[in-house]
Amino acid sequence: MTLADSPAAVIRPEGPWIHRDVAANGARFHITEMGEGPLVLLLHGFPQYWWAWRHQLPALADAGYRAVAMDLRGVGGSDRTPRGYDPANLALDVTGVIRSLGEPDAALVGHDLGGYLAWTAAVMRPKLIRRLVAVSMPHPRRWRAAMLADVRQTAASSHIWGFQRPWVPERQLVADEGALVGKLIREWAGPKLAGPTEDAAVENYRRAMCVPSTAHCSVEPYRWLVRSLARPDGVQFYRRMKRPVRVPTLHLHGSLDPVARTRSAAGSGEYVEAPYRWRLFDGLGHWPHEEDPQTFTSELVHWLSDPEPDR
Repeated sequence: MTLADSPAAVIRPEGPWIHRDVAANGARFHITEMGEGPLVLLLHGFPQYWWAWRHQLPALADAGYRAVAMDLRGVGGSDRTPRGYDPANLALDVTGVIRSLGEPDAALVGHDLGGYLAWTAAVMRPKLIRRLVAVSMPHPRRWRAAMLADVRQTAASSHIWGFQRPWVPERQLVADEGALVGKLIREWAGPKLAGPTEDAAVENYRRAMCVPSTAHCSVEPYRWLVRSLARPDGVQFYRRMKRPVRVPTLHLHGSLDPVARTRSAAGSGEYVEAPYRWRLFDGLGHWPHEEDPQTFTSELVHWLSDPEPDR
């Protein structure tokens, strides 16, 4: 695929998977699905869409799971609504999709913003979450504390502070056919993200960001995270997130991640009252599931199938 391809060809490419739409929480969500078995729901981060999980979908299906990657609200093939981008509502999108798929529960795997929502969903709707996998994202309370108190994490999150400006971030994200998206993905990656295959994937992310309204919807969650810090809704959200996570949790992180520093992510286990496993991938950056998909997927499948995740 190239930047000349239509949005539909980029967002719903042909492959071994099935594309369809499901209704949940007052909106329509695009999902890509493979396999049969216990549900594993995959949540992408910024500035991506479901395509981030293209390596894991077939591997999870082969391992005996029903693997589903969804586009978050406002991104990819999902509805671009005028509001609803706070983490509590976005987490209800996720749990609503689980119910719409007719499943009693799911193992949630979330990266970046998707990881933030996975943490949130596990607290808000614990009965719907069987297991939790957070990738490149600390627990929300840990993340908030690091953003406010750690100068290095504050600097590493400069893009989030930049998103608080009106209109400018949206224009920057779509300028020159989404060139900034490609720049961010390469800057946040470790040395293993290279080659023509990954270049094509970056082009897909650039093209997907240029779909009308996607850039605005992509930055709205980050605007809420900052602007709500002193508002009642933000105070209430972080108070709610004091409740411990009570499902087995796997926390995966790249040692070279320049966005969520290892120091910020480590220690998230204090919010988990269940088996918690921390795994640091040496030499990987912010995208471990794409930089070294074989190692990442092996770790993921092994843990999902482990009847004793506390080992």
